[in-house]
Amino acid sequence: MGAVPLPALIAAVLLLAVLPGGAAAGDEPVPTLRVVTFNLLHGGPSSGWRGDGEHLEERLAMVTRELGALAPHVVGLQEASITHGRGNVAARLATALGLHFTHASATRRVSGLAWIDGLIVRGMNFEEGPAILSRFPIVERSVVDLPRCRRFYDPRVLLRATVRTPRGPLDVFSTHTGHDACQVRRIVEVVGARRGPLPALVMGDFNAADTTDWMAALGREHGFVDAFRAVRPAEPGATVWQRPGAPTSTVTRRVDFIFVVPNGAPTPRVRTSRVVLDTPARRPDGSTLWPSDHYGVLAELELGAAEAAR
Repeated sequence: MGAVPLPALIAAVLLLAVLPGGAAAGDEPVPTLRVVTFNLLHGGPSSGWRGDGEHLEERLAMVTRELGALAPHVVGLQEASITHGRGNVAARLATALGLHFTHASATRRVSGLAWIDGLIVRGMNFEEGPAILSRFPIVERSVVDLPRCRRFYDPRVLLRATVRTPRGPLDVFSTHTGHDACQVRRIVEVVGARRGPLPALVMGDFNAADTTDWMAALGREHGFVDAFRAVRPAEPGATVWQRPGAPTSTVTRRVDFIFVVPNGAPTPRVRTSRVVLDTPARRPDGSTLWPSDHYGVLAELELGAAEAAR
C-alpha cells in the first residue's frame, strides 16, 4: 500500500481531535477549561409519584441540547434526581453527552441511619443531590456531609470528583447549600485542606447572594475567585427565581456560582463567564417552558502548566 498523502494525514489527525473519545477527550493539552454549573428542576419529593406535571422530560431534553451546544469539559449539577420512572437524571444526561459522571444522594442522609433513609427514599420514590459530569476520567470521589445549623431535616452534601486532565488532576466540587453560613464555612475547610497541581473548582447553588457576609468572605478571606464577577464586575448576573411557565424572565438574584480556588497552585485567568440555559422554548400549545427555575453559569478558564503535586 502506498504512502498516505500529507494533506490527508493532517485532515485525519484534525478529525480525530474533535471526535468524542479523540484527543479533545483528554489525550492532548486543554489550555482552556470550559465549565458549567446548573441547578436542574427536579419537581420536588412528590414528583416520583405524581408523574410529569412539571414537564420534566421536556426540560431535560432542552438541557441536553443546550449543554451539547456549549460543549463543556466539566459540569456541576444540583438537584439531580433519581426516581423509578425517570431513572438517574445525571446518568442519563452524561450518557447523552458522552461524559463521565458521579452523583451523591443528599436524600439518603436525612436521619443518618441507612435503613431508615432507605425506607424514606423507597417510600417517596425520589432522591436527589449534586452531580459532576466530566469529559475527563473521574479517578476519585468523596462525599462530605455539611452541617445543619439551620434545619436539621434538610441534609446537604459536598461532592468532590478528581478528574484526570492533560494538565494534571483537577479537584471539582458540586454542592447545594441551604442559605447556611455553617455549610459555607465547612466547604472552605474541605476545599482548603486539599492541594494539587491545579486550582480547585467549586460550583453550586449557594442559596445566597454574593453580598451576603459569609459569601463575601469567600473571596475576601479565603481566596475563592468568583469567575463571573472576575470578568463582569458590574453586571447583575441573576440566576433565580425563574417562574417555569412565565412568558418572560423573572430572575432577580444571583445564587449560582463557579469559584476557582488556587490552593497554592497558579491562578488561571478567567477568559469569560456568562449566564447560560436562560432561554425558554415555545411548546406546541403556545405555552412557554424554561429549562429550570434557575439559569446556569458558564466560565472559560485559561489553565497554566501544571506544577508538580505538592
